[in-house]
Amino acid sequence: MDDVTDQLPSDIDALQALVTAARAERDAAIAMCDAAITARDHALSQMDRLRHLLRQLQRAQFGRRSEKLDPEQLQLAIEDIEQAVAANEAAEDKKDPAGARQRAEQRRAHRGSLPPHLPHIDVTIAPEDTNCPCCHAAMHVIGEETSKRLDVVPAQFRMIVTHRPKYACRACTGGVVQAPAPERLIKGGLPTEAMVAHVLVAKYAWHLPLHRQAQMLLAQGIDIKRAVLAFWVGYAAAELHPLWRRLREIILTASKIAVDETMAPVLEPGRGRTKKGFFWAIARDDRPWGGADPPAVAYTYAPGRGAIHALELLDGYRGIVQCDGYAAYKTLANGPAGEAITLAFCWSHLRRRFYDVAENGPAPIASEALARIAALYGIEKTISGRSAEERRAIRQERSKPIVLALETWFELQLTRVSGKAKIAEHIRYALNHWDGLTRFLDDGRIELDTNIVERSIRPLVLNRKNALFAGHDQGAENWACIASLIETCKLCGVEPQAYLTDVLTRLVNLWPASRLDELMPWAWAKQHASQLAV
Repeated sequence: MDDVTDQLPSDIDALQALVTAARAERDAAIAMCDAAITARDHALSQMDRLRHLLRQLQRAQFGRRSEKLDPEQLQLAIEDIEQAVAANEAAEDKKDPAGARQRAEQRRAHRGSLPPHLPHIDVTIAPEDTNCPCCHAAMHVIGEETSKRLDVVPAQFRMIVTHRPKYACRACTGGVVQAPAPERLIKGGLPTEAMVAHVLVAKYAWHLPLHRQAQMLLAQGIDIKRAVLAFWVGYAAAELHPLWRRLREIILTASKIAVDETMAPVLEPGRGRTKKGFFWAIARDDRPWGGADPPAVAYTYAPGRGAIHALELLDGYRGIVQCDGYAAYKTLANGPAGEAITLAFCWSHLRRRFYDVAENGPAPIASEALARIAALYGIEKTISGRSAEERRAIRQERSKPIVLALETWFELQLTRVSGKAKIAEHIRYALNHWDGLTRFLDDGRIELDTNIVERSIRPLVLNRKNALFAGHDQGAENWACIASLIETCKLCGVEPQAYLTDVLTRLVNLWPASRLDELMPWAWAKQHASQLAV
């Protein structure tokens, strides 16, 4: 105590200053403690919300069948939950300004950056009076704070008025000169090629049926009926058909493709109901093994799902086809020597069978099968992007022992379960397709599954959910044509609106058929990248 007393100043003013400083330190410590408590309470509240979200997701994914959600509906549910969390946080911000400022700082630190190609609009907010509040002299800028936010200008429709003046000579009577009118996709019609491309992308990329687009146009005072929009789409499809056919030809030159099909309900004229048509998809994607060919997908409409349509789709193809176990594909592999294709079956389809069993209750065999298949996928993640030779070598070393052990294990389990059991059916499916399932071990180009083509099928399914059915076989074929080009654009990182606008303009101006390869999305992207670089 004497040591402390000796350290205290004897001057009263100095003592008061010391007490004031001590109080300030105490108040700062209390404020820090309060902030920590507030942060803790906020974190606990956020944890409660996330636990609630997790429970809902678990119920949607693993609950009873009646409680499960369609994947698209699940996305909507997640959006609603996230919105509720944000609304609660906004309410807390109004009650707690200090906490709001802290959360704003955290948001600013983790919000990411905007792409540099966006136009920059600079807004400067200066004080009303830039004179010194003390001496009233003019102040100078010593620095600034900047913030960047994402803004939007709503889609703006405009009218392009084209003038073509006529020129005549005052001294002559026969000479009149006028520039030729540019070619148009819709001769005598209202839309530019960009407007038609906008309708195509909205319908086939963003799944907006034409009647909704007509309503959106009407909201801006533009009265264009759905039938007129359909007319535009039909004209565009007719112009794009040669490009679509060439795209299919190019894909079928690949050494390996993936194939899948999905139902396409089509209205049957005169009967007032729909019939079952099918979209057949062929896709190539050599990126996982470093291949030089760019990714692409092409859809074909067929009025059925029989082997005859598969034969027509892959007529003349002699490479590797990755597919599910559908019998139509097996017909292609049974052709004469030199004319048959090589089938590689999909592990994802096999995995799904065991997953369906495991999710309905305790199923040791199905769970063990899933674990063994997961080990194969774990190896695949480590070799994605490597050369085909490297992938084959690693698969021979690491994947092959797992596959051989799995085959022996399947055969053993088949002797232990009832032949009529569902699990026995799935094991027999695996063993009956074993050659195609294990073909990936000897060829580094082959993937473990057909996910590339299954992902490409999803946009068709989303369009089907919105449009319900195609109105005619020809309409379904137009759908396949335009969707092929748009989805290939997405695979190649090309913006579909810009692509279709430019390609339609070139095609209506009599682009030569011998140069269609230059209009493929990947070639178009390279050309425009080089133009921008210049």
